[in-house]
Amino acid sequence: MIKSSLEKFIPSRELKNPHAKVGNPEKLEDERGKVLFGFTLFLLSESMIFASLIVAYVGLRALTDDWRPPGVSTPELSGSVMIHSVVLVSSSLVIYLAERALSHQKLAQFRGLWLTTSIMGAYFLVGEVKEWLHLDFGLNAATLGGTFYVLTGFHGLHVFVGIFLQMLMLVRSFIPGNYNRGHFGVTAVSLFWHVVDGIWVILFLLLYVW
Repeated sequence: MIKSSLEKFIPSRELKNPHAKVGNPEKLEDERGKVLFGFTLFLLSESMIFASLIVAYVGLRALTDDWRPPGVSTPELSGSVMIHSVVLVSSSLVIYLAERALSHQKLAQFRGLWLTTSIMGAYFLVGEVKEWLHLDFGLNAATLGGTFYVLTGFHGLHVFVGIFLQMLMLVRSFIPGNYNRGHFGVTAVSLFWHVVDGIWVILFLLLYVW
């Protein structure tokens, strides 16, 4: 279901006939423009959901007197949190280099950097789960628990989807001639990843620094 929904924005027509001749360049460019517009709307809708959650978090924290229940500590900016956060944010540079390598037709370099990005994302998810397991509060720990787990969990879901899409693009890179007509799918996944990383920077400041 996830794959079929996202493929509306990440076309796979090159899989049907990777050696097919390119048709009318103007028509092809127009199609790509429409797909890019649709994908941009998708990213904006996801960003608005995060914006709503973040505004709700800020409002609740500012207006709630008993933000931290008795005997419960707020999430700490530990060394592990710093490390897996730096790894995730740094992956934006790695995926950029991967996309650049593909644009220069360096497939082997692209695959290595692309896979590295996925590994960095997986490392972040493992670090996040480990943090959850060591917290002394759960989802039902007043407003603190509810907002923390919803924000980090929803973001973690997007990281997982990003890794899934990266694996999809990696598999497609082994199909001969798959990128003869361009690599919009890679560009779209890369843009999605940059947005997810940027959102984590905001969440990091709100949850661990503020």
